[in-house]
Amino acid sequence: MTTLVRRHIADHGQSTGVMIGVLLLILLGTLRYDNFASLYNLTSFLNYNAMFVLITMGMCLVIMTGGIDLSVGTVAALSSVTAAGFSAYGLEVALPVGVLTGLAVGALNAFMIVIMRIPPFIATLATLLAAKGTALVISDAQTVPVDWTSNFTQLGMNSVAGWLPWTMLLTMVVGIALWLLVEHRPLGRVMLAAGDNEDATNLMGLSSGWARAWAYVICGGCAGLAGVFLASGFGAGQPLEGLGWELTAIASVVVGGTLLTGGRGSIPASVAGALMLGLIFNLLNFENGLGTFNLSAYWQMVIRGVFLFIVILLQVKITRPLVGD
Repeated sequence: MTTLVRRHIADHGQSTGVMIGVLLLILLGTLRYDNFASLYNLTSFLNYNAMFVLITMGMCLVIMTGGIDLSVGTVAALSSVTAAGFSAYGLEVALPVGVLTGLAVGALNAFMIVIMRIPPFIATLATLLAAKGTALVISDAQTVPVDWTSNFTQLGMNSVAGWLPWTMLLTMVVGIALWLLVEHRPLGRVMLAAGDNEDATNLMGLSSGWARAWAYVICGGCAGLAGVFLASGFGAGQPLEGLGWELTAIASVVVGGTLLTGGRGSIPASVAGALMLGLIFNLLNFENGLGTFNLSAYWQMVIRGVFLFIVILLQVKITRPLVGD
């Protein structure tokens, strides 16, 4: 019985816990701060965090396969530059260009990792540097202004029914598609199996390499779309943006219960992890406004690092007792 309880906690406890944590943070913010539940804060929060939810979902697929993608932040920056460069042709052109930029880098990652057998850490570190350099070269190390006469900025600045940003609505569509992929499509099950035991997956006649390749391509596409959101919402391509976004994505995925060793993961729980991390910083900003303390933006990087470290320790603590059971 004790083993069954521990196994249930390891399988579902962390995912359930993060969703409860999100609800508790919302309750705390609503009770403590006057404008926390305002329409402006809700819309701003959803619009800004849509980017991080997107890269978190892509990272979830990669980590499920036992891999890692360090390039998502710089890919988003590169995609923001390419999308801004094509913004004069309208959203219908700039959006596909930005997404295709991310898909291309994701395909390059997949080629190096699956075909060339380069370790994911090394391969995606190389594309991190390459994407950053490319963004700086084509932008001349300057922000790339968008064309305000086109409809490009409507994606990042307008909302549906006055409260749901278009960015978050599109993110929800992507999230539902990825959830269906993981839970109800063979490709998603092979991704999980490959992360759990790649050799056994291949012996069963399943293509673990193909599944891993798709995970990196989709992750690149998610980062590309996040870059489009960045350019559309801020009115410019940002070649120097994206620093530390990979840590935010990894932290969110791990908070949602996905094992860094692969073999287990949940898109909804990873989304909840991203929202939980975003809520923490949102609450800290409100607390700054009350004058309780004064934390600069640089402290957010410190908090992310400490938060990720604590969550990984908890994850190891929960799963370790199952070894040998």
